[in-house]
Amino acid sequence: MAKAPTENETVKALQKSNVARYIQLASLFRSRIESGEWDVGDKIPNVDVLAKECGVATMTIRQALQLLEQENLIERFRAKGTFVKDMPKKELWCEIKTDWTGLLIARDDAEIEILHDERNVQLRRRDTLPGNIAPNYRHLKRRHWRDGEAFLLADVYVDERVCENIDERAYSTVTAMRLVADLPSQKIVDAQQVVTIGTADLETSNALNIPIGAPVGRVKRFAVNEIGDLILVADGIYRGDMMKISVKLR
Repeated sequence: MAKAPTENETVKALQKSNVARYIQLASLFRSRIESGEWDVGDKIPNVDVLAKECGVATMTIRQALQLLEQENLIERFRAKGTFVKDMPKKELWCEIKTDWTGLLIARDDAEIEILHDERNVQLRRRDTLPGNIAPNYRHLKRRHWRDGEAFLLADVYVDERVCENIDERAYSTVTAMRLVADLPSQKIVDAQQVVTIGTADLETSNALNIPIGAPVGRVKRFAVNEIGDLILVADGIYRGDMMKISVKLR
């Protein structure tokens, strides 16, 4: 078993991030449950002990423990203490494919909810965008669900000039890349995907029902046709506790 960090090491680690202390501590305590350091049924150290170890006020510890209690990972009893109730879920079924075929496959049993749909939107030039930006795009904000849980919040921009060739039902049934990949009038010659790791802001927290500062995967996808026009931009945010990245090497 790995050596437990000292009090000074824990304090220094917490000071390296701008994320709120109680959110950092919730992640730290969650990882202790995942690793078995705090096993199911175990009584965890009291608030005063944890506050001393982490160099924070007892109120900050209580806020962190409240997050774990909301996740049904711990339960607190008056005069008895706090006990580990369950292990964190490890449903990493949301797989981020990195090959072309994988980007076109819809996830089993997933539903797509249209939160916003706006026509003739101008896309601002960003350094990371390949190809020629179209005059106008159709902008859809979509939320993806599975088994009653939202796992992806995405902004999708489709070149208005190709929208008339897309079946309206497709916007709420297929992956962003397939919206343009299936068009006979378009040949995709450049498709890119960029994955970065970040944390949830207020909008993402509310949309995906996760704490502010929780880990998320940000996935940007682009498609350029044979004449160099950028016909698709998809900017998605995945719940970090439900995603895994699959890389096809051969």
